[in-house]
Amino acid sequence: MENKRSTKSEAFLFRRIYDHLATRIERGEWKAHDKLPSVRLLAEQYRVHRLTAFRACSLLKQHGKAYVKDKSGYYVSPTDPVREPSGRTEYGTGPAVGSVRNDLIGIQETPVDYQFSQALIDPNLLPNLFLSEYVKQVFDAYPKLMGTYSNVQGDEELRETLCRYLAGRHRMPISPEDMLITTGATQAIDLLSRLYVKPMDAVLVERPTYSAALDIFRMQGARLIPVDIHVHGYDLDKVEALMRQDRPRLFYMNPTFQNPSGYTVPVQTRKRLVELAERYRCLLIEDDSFHEMYFDAPPPPPILMFDTEGWVVHLRSFSKYVAPGLRICAVVGKRSVMEPLFVAKSLADNGSPLVNQKIFLHYFRSERMQTHLEKLRIALQIRRDIMEKELADTGWQWVTPQGGLSLWIQLPEEISADRLLAESLRQSVSFVPGRICDPCREMRSSIRLSYSYMNEGLLRDGVRRLVNIARSSV
Repeated sequence: MENKRSTKSEAFLFRRIYDHLATRIERGEWKAHDKLPSVRLLAEQYRVHRLTAFRACSLLKQHGKAYVKDKSGYYVSPTDPVREPSGRTEYGTGPAVGSVRNDLIGIQETPVDYQFSQALIDPNLLPNLFLSEYVKQVFDAYPKLMGTYSNVQGDEELRETLCRYLAGRHRMPISPEDMLITTGATQAIDLLSRLYVKPMDAVLVERPTYSAALDIFRMQGARLIPVDIHVHGYDLDKVEALMRQDRPRLFYMNPTFQNPSGYTVPVQTRKRLVELAERYRCLLIEDDSFHEMYFDAPPPPPILMFDTEGWVVHLRSFSKYVAPGLRICAVVGKRSVMEPLFVAKSLADNGSPLVNQKIFLHYFRSERMQTHLEKLRIALQIRRDIMEKELADTGWQWVTPQGGLSLWIQLPEEISADRLLAESLRQSVSFVPGRICDPCREMRSSIRLSYSYMNEGLLRDGVRRLVNIARSSV
């Protein structure tokens, strides 16, 4: 029995060392052809047996992150695994290897005619004219608006309004004092990671998940531990086993119309997750950016609704379906977890722009807001249906989402998503390859297609072009 425990412990240790070394390589601490510390030095540094350190280095070599020189040791491989041998990324002008990376930005900033990589709503569906009217009203109501900062937690009027909205929809007793307004959900994820994640800390993440969140956690040196998400949620026995074994600092999740899969975690699973978080002292970060973007029926209530002990932080992004440029996200949780976040926000920017908050506030509490949401849901559902109709004869597989902005598609095995992306970009079509949404970087036959950004005509033409590219490339 003791030998079995020892074997499991050593297997865990060499994977942990591998993860830490791989993260340091990705962060640019060692450049191409730099010599890595010797097996002996690594064993001393991590206080493990030399065989354990050797297994970690061997795994680096196996995964293409390092190579061996006879009688000299291990060296950093000259090519990043997500790059072509030429040093150019497969999707064009991706980020350079360094301490900071964002795998998605290179794709989204590549100019194309058919944009399926942006999980944004077509600007023509947004209330642009009405917002321009509200800007004038806001400056009339607050003539000195540009001459002051916002409260660090966010504008008090806005926090009160959003608390009433969330309490009315979900019967959650939320206080404005327990809410923080951040400049978008990504800033909230970044602030939380800086507060709660240190190098080598375990972080549970869905597989697949929002790629920018993965990059943020990698930047902190976290060990990413994948939790598969499927159409019915998670395998809670596996989640509990991971929490018990790895003692993660947090579990980042997007349980409602998940990005990129579109799956929604059922209510009973949400309740059970809170119980597990309390038992194993794991903070749940609930990224709920698409809650209002449902089609046939509203989704289950947020996980925060079941939290009584302060183990859930709820991120509710609102501006995506009103005006993405305003960058409004409400972060809600118990005082014990929120107070350190207020300090982190003050150090980051001393509060989100007050002008943005007031413009959003005046539109959000108007009668036009609900009418806009109802029309927007219909428009997005129509676009989802158009995309599915155009893909119907391809043999590609997906689960029809009941909300959100994208389809998560499984390609036939003979089609490489990376090769398809490279050719598609040459023919002015973009999408998100599944690999960058995967904490293991292995989903090479999956892609995310967003149906929300283009009008119906462009959507049809773009999907047809993508399908023709795929057929001609096989």
